[in-house]
Amino acid sequence: MSRNRQQTTIPTVDECFRLMETYGMLPNIRAHSIVVARIAALLTECLSEVGIPLSLDTVIAGALLHDIGKTACLDTPENHAAKGQEICRAEQLDGIGDIVAEHVILKDYAPDMELSEKIIVYYADKRVNHDQVVSLEERLAYIIRQYGNGDVRLQKLIRKNFTRCVTIEKRIFSLLDFQPLEIGRLITDVELNN
Repeated sequence: MSRNRQQTTIPTVDECFRLMETYGMLPNIRAHSIVVARIAALLTECLSEVGIPLSLDTVIAGALLHDIGKTACLDTPENHAAKGQEICRAEQLDGIGDIVAEHVILKDYAPDMELSEKIIVYYADKRVNHDQVVSLEERLAYIIRQYGNGDVRLQKLIRKNFTRCVTIEKRIFSLLDFQPLEIGRLITDVELNN
């Protein structure tokens, strides 16, 4: 395992894949996580080039493991992000566990907060429906259909969460020389290795 700038243990890509196996991650969730990791890696590399200090290893591991708790929660009311954080803690991956815990909803989010590994994984996850890159609007529509349960209050919370994501998207892409809709084309060349 490698170490990032805070001396937190970060699993390699191979170690992430072993953890996916250990915790029974379903193939469709694994495929989703790989696409999220490619988007997160692309954004991290490009943001690093313009002076935003982000750990590529941390982003890749966080993205690959963001749904590590999902399979265990499929037939339960348990929160998969919290379960994923629990798994990361059990594996002594606290730094990754914090990213996993907040990949659905960022805690303590403020529009002016620095871009971080956690924010990149959160955003990248919102751009992937199953294993396809989609716009934020398409992902929002899917999440409301899939998880909104016809509950107006819950749907309002989902929309509020996506409003944050739109703000984050604008911040990220104000620093980059490509547009959000180009991500699908650009990630085809992204290799996940560390």
